[in-house]
Order: sequence, then structure tokens, then C-alpha cells
Amino acid sequence: MLSRLLCWTCLPVNGMILKQLKRSRTLFHHHLLHLIFLSGHLSTLNDSLVFAIFAFAITGGYSGTTHIQVKCPDSAEIIVSPVFGYPFRLSAYPYAMPSCDGSHSNRTFLQGDFSSSAEFFVCVGVFGFLYCTATLILYLGYQHVYRQTTRGPFIDLVVTAAFAFLWLVSASAWGKGLTDVKWATNPEHLAKDCPFCQPGDFPALGRLNASVIFGFFNLILWSGNCWFICKETLFHKDPSPPATMEEGVAPGP
Repeated sequence: MLSRLLCWTCLPVNGMILKQLKRSRTLFHHHLLHLIFLSGHLSTLNDSLVFAIFAFAITGGYSGTTHIQVKCPDSAEIIVSPVFGYPFRLSAYPYAMPSCDGSHSNRTFLQGDFSSSAEFFVCVGVFGFLYCTATLILYLGYQHVYRQTTRGPFIDLVVTAAFAFLWLVSASAWGKGLTDVKWATNPEHLAKDCPFCQPGDFPALGRLNASVIFGFFNLILWSGNCWFICKETLFHKDPSPPATMEEGVAPGP
């Protein structure tokens, strides 16, 4: 009789222990998923930092040369090499075009101003690099401050989504601007109106092609960052579990 009474007395205690174990397991799974998402977010953010550096450094540090061959009668061949570079305001780059009638060389300029798209692309890259650096410091050193309220993740989500949109616009604009730069510096186009000119070597624009590719890679990476940050906001957070009857009622005497 006494042992049966003790078993009936232990039933509520065993139930509370099982509920605490289930709750601990749920919390463990929640923290494990958070660590997985944080690891993926940091990896994507680190890639965004590197690709942003590549994008603006390649474009901002570019300098190229196009070539035109001038063959005047009874004279040696002359190679004219107009130089151009960032910010691709081509009308600011003069070059001397020799004259075949014995007079002085003509001062000629490349045509076209494509600085707006190039400067916008570089500006997005620089600010994206600065924001990635700041958020990495925040995640690694001040994670407890970042997660105190939902305001931090929500602001982070809005800014990251804005950068993803800016990468889309800037990479598309710079891709169109680069196409115009290729046309304006094409030796065949430059030699078309000169009767004694022939096109020479084309400028090396492979680095600029890579910068456009890096821009669209940044679009993909920043969009991925939006997904990871979205896990930290109220949109995907699991609601708090309701209090049980045993937790809400004070134990009797």
C-alpha cells in the first residue's frame, strides 16, 4: 500500500522532469540551428567582403591602351597609342595624331563620357566593403548586443536588401557602360575616318569584364545574406512556448 502511494506521488514529478527534458532538447536544437545559420551567414558575409574588394579595386585601378597604325606615303609606319582609364571620361584623354602632309601632329581626343556608371559601381563596392567590415565586427565582437532586440536584425535586413538591389543596378549599368567603352576604344572605330590609318592591337579589357562578373556575384551573395538575416527577425522566429499548468500554478503546501 505504501509503495503504491509513493508511485502515485512521484507521477507529477516524473512528468515535470520529462517536460523539462523536452524543453531543454528544444532549446538545444534552437541554439544549434542558430550556430549553423550564423556560420553560414559569416561565410557568405566574408565572401561578400572579398568580392566587393575585387569589384571596386579592378574597376578603380584600371588603365588601358588602344593602338592605331598610321601609314603615310613615303614614310615609316607610326603607331599611335591613346591611353584611357578610370573613371572612363574618355574626352579627357588626348593623343597626338600625325599628319601626312608634313604639318604638325593633330591633338585628338577619345570620344565619350562613361564615368557615371563606373563611379556608381565603384561607390557601391566601397560602401559595401565598409558595411561588411562593420557587420563582421558586430557579429564577432558584439553578438549579444545585436540579438538583444529585433531592431538590429531588422535594420540589418533592410540595409542588406538595399545593397543587393544596388548591386543589381550598378552591375547592370556598368555592364552597359563597359560595352560603350569597348566601342569607343575599338581601333577599328578609331581608324575608320582616317584614310591612312589601320586598326592596331585591341585594348586588354578582360579585367573590366571580370569586374562586371564580380558585381553580379555580389548580387547573389548579398541576396543570400538577406536569407540568413531573415532567420534572425520576427518573420521566421518560432513563437515562445506557452506556459504549462505545472509552471503557471504555484505548488501547494
